[in-house]
Amino acid sequence: MSRNLLFAALGLLVPTLEAADGDSSMPVNMILGTQAIGGRYHFTEQAPLLESAKLIAELGSGIMKFSISKQASFGKTKANVLERDESLQTLTDVASREPAHRAVLDMPFTHFLIWAYPFTSKGSAGTFKVSERELEYREMYDFACHLLRTYRGTGKSLYLGHWEGDWHLRPHFDPKQGFPEGYEASFVAWLKVRQQAVDDAKRDTPHEGVWLWHYTEVNLVLPFLKGGQCITNDILPQVDVDYVSYSCYDSLQKEIREDLFAALTHIESKLKSKPAIAGKRVFIGEYGFPARRYSAEEQNQKSIEAMITGLEWGCPFVLYWELYDNEGTTERPGGFWMINERNEKQPVWETHRRFFEWAKRQPPSGRFREEAVVELRRLGGL
Repeated sequence: MSRNLLFAALGLLVPTLEAADGDSSMPVNMILGTQAIGGRYHFTEQAPLLESAKLIAELGSGIMKFSISKQASFGKTKANVLERDESLQTLTDVASREPAHRAVLDMPFTHFLIWAYPFTSKGSAGTFKVSERELEYREMYDFACHLLRTYRGTGKSLYLGHWEGDWHLRPHFDPKQGFPEGYEASFVAWLKVRQQAVDDAKRDTPHEGVWLWHYTEVNLVLPFLKGGQCITNDILPQVDVDYVSYSCYDSLQKEIREDLFAALTHIESKLKSKPAIAGKRVFIGEYGFPARRYSAEEQNQKSIEAMITGLEWGCPFVLYWELYDNEGTTERPGGFWMINERNEKQPVWETHRRFFEWAKRQPPSGRFREEAVVELRRLGGL
């Protein structure tokens, strides 16, 4: 079955639009979006990942973010699919042969962000051994080549990254403690290997009409603006990553606009220059306001404030955490959700739905961000 027929059969056709910046060679990016990683619940017999992707398409988003790893892809709970196929031993195996993952990658999203953790290298980013470098490189390289070959001509942009890196460097999860001995050098080597794999795959694989990038994710920024050990201050100046994702909860606790602007600008100041990539290279990979602390309307209003801030600063993406809650229990949910465990769509879902409905009606314009901020203010009654 052709991809177009598959999309039609799934009822997942997404309108074809030019890029918001007027460059028709790049896929449209509506900037705002959400993600489906480790949800505690699902409601159909479909694989949780596919169920989630269909809902995100129904929402109207052009962005899909998920994870591929041994832990995240297979299991009984908080997994993409509930049964493990032991024959799938690499990222490429999962992307090409596991039905739910392949179906999601084939869907007509314009932008995919993937936490990619190779199966063959066993250590963590902070304990990355010299003996694992070739394994990590080879699996990331093969995965990147597969994506470039498979989605050549589709207009997709794909970004390969990882979860909150400052916790990879702090297995004790204590921001007041520094990196364990050897962790900084290991993490730098890990990022360099992954970036090289993506760069080499792009060099070696014909790939017109598909774009592929590599990113790292930071999550401890605001407390370290004036110094202190963190990825932004210590790692970014040593590596040549394409993009940086900011999981920005430390900037959401007080003055959202002021703190986010300060943190995003600080991250950008530490990036090595990459003239081949236009625009800002720091995006908001996670933001959210859990229902355990906020009412549904507060969750929505604060999310609108974060969206507006990200748009005005110039973030390539502003991604809400997340479709289904991944924390707590049924009795004590975390409440990081667009749809709660009773299958009730929250106000923040409706805000995104109405925004995407508006965005798809807009003609190509260099003023997309400015107009999007006006629309979000309207949606929020601001």
